[in-house]
Amino acid sequence: MSVLLLQPPAIKPAGPPLGLAVLLGYLRRQGIAAQALDANVEAYRYLLQPERLAALAPATANTSLRRAIKNIARSWTLLTSSAACRSFARYQSAVQHLNTALGVYRGLSGDERLTLGDYRHGGRSEFSLHDLQQFAAGETSTLFNDYFAEELLPGIVARKPRLIALSINYRHQLLPAFELAGMLRRALPSVKLVAGGCMLTSWRTEVEKASDLLGPFDHLVFGPGEEALLQLAQGVGTQEFFLEGSTCLSFEPDFSGLPVTAYLSPEPVLPVTASRGCYWQRCLFCPEAVAPTHPYRSCVPSEVPDLLLTLADRWQVRHFHFTDNALPVPVLQSLAARREELAGLSWYGFVRFEAALAEPQLVDNLAYAGCRMLQLGLESGSQTVLDHLGKGTSVTTAAAVLEALRQAGIATYVYVMFGVPDETDEDRRATLRFLEEHADAIGYLNLAIMNLPHQSELAVGRETTVETGGEAAAVRGLYLTGAAEQKRRSDARRFIQKELLASPAIRTIVNRTPPLFTSDHAFFFDKLKG
Repeated sequence: MSVLLLQPPAIKPAGPPLGLAVLLGYLRRQGIAAQALDANVEAYRYLLQPERLAALAPATANTSLRRAIKNIARSWTLLTSSAACRSFARYQSAVQHLNTALGVYRGLSGDERLTLGDYRHGGRSEFSLHDLQQFAAGETSTLFNDYFAEELLPGIVARKPRLIALSINYRHQLLPAFELAGMLRRALPSVKLVAGGCMLTSWRTEVEKASDLLGPFDHLVFGPGEEALLQLAQGVGTQEFFLEGSTCLSFEPDFSGLPVTAYLSPEPVLPVTASRGCYWQRCLFCPEAVAPTHPYRSCVPSEVPDLLLTLADRWQVRHFHFTDNALPVPVLQSLAARREELAGLSWYGFVRFEAALAEPQLVDNLAYAGCRMLQLGLESGSQTVLDHLGKGTSVTTAAAVLEALRQAGIATYVYVMFGVPDETDEDRRATLRFLEEHADAIGYLNLAIMNLPHQSELAVGRETTVETGGEAAAVRGLYLTGAAEQKRRSDARRFIQKELLASPAIRTIVNRTPPLFTSDHAFFFDKLKG
């Protein structure tokens, strides 16, 4: 084998990684012998083995932990079968059992925490290059170390790859990824080791200052990795440590080697994308407007229905998750135009509150074409805040879109964000009123408190402090910190707890949101009635 593409833990094990599948498809079409390995889902399977959990559980384990371990196998089976959709209560219990059982793992220091969607190390920071270097050097370890040493590493060595590429897209992957990279470097000293992904691209300003602390890797790729990996796999020499992704973008995933039917999902769901980057790129709170992780590029809209049909036939699946930042309207129109062919499929994804989605004919055709749920970033019910954020939409349009989708029978997953700079109590209450007025058109809610990225226009001139962790060599994280930010977030948290969640209508919506898996599983539990 020439190239091994690898996803390290820890992220939600709800479906196969699209980034790996897209790269795999591209490399194979260029004649490269490549394979993909999802070490994330395999790590969860390893850690959630009943015998392993029982051996690690303390003798003084409380009732909930003992019950969770007893029900591990049953809970995993339920969450990987359509039976999970028949009872929301049983589904909730199964998720809780798995999550409770993961609490057994605290690492050697006792400071680590793993859930079904997150990993944190209380004593170390993923934004400290000094800490990352220690994990890479084997001077300290994560709770994934046994899995890496006992199962993952021997399997990789047996494959004999010439190049290994790690895909790091989330902050909770950083510490395990660097630990794994160090182990790979020591076990396979001649292998070319590469890392890329959205997390590293977002963090590039700081990372580029410290290449000497990124020891295990031969190269880091910023942006799209297709062309850079192809050149490395073909042996095209480069002495540069940091490689810039090209505008060569692929949209055709290959899920070969990934356990499509083994993820924690009531039915298999394949991720797919019709575009890379964001077509709006004007939100002032989003780094995509200033330093996009990908140049914007869209599929030919007419090709998207064919892609779904091809993937459905090849992998025998009927559920799809569009991972686009926002599905372009021409793509939605193309899907609607092929409604008869797509009627047997179901899909969901993010869209903007575009006026086109208030048109009954379009949304009715989308529903017929398999659209089961749309995710929409409302952010605020205050027009003042929307204008301040550069959202480019209005509360009037948002209301019309929600009503059109309700009438079409398409569930909505609405994202709201509090703690926006200069947000007033009246702005927050305007959001509360909007949500209450349109509660019958909102299927699910994501309530968030703004983390303002350094690389956003809204962050210019605002206070920040260095996020520290470990002993030294700390660098900036992704978001602003400091007293002003803490107060803003604290005020927002207080409003959510004391006023927003005091609303019966809003509390009802929040309570039906699937725990931990949230939007990944929401469209299996559609509560909206058309």
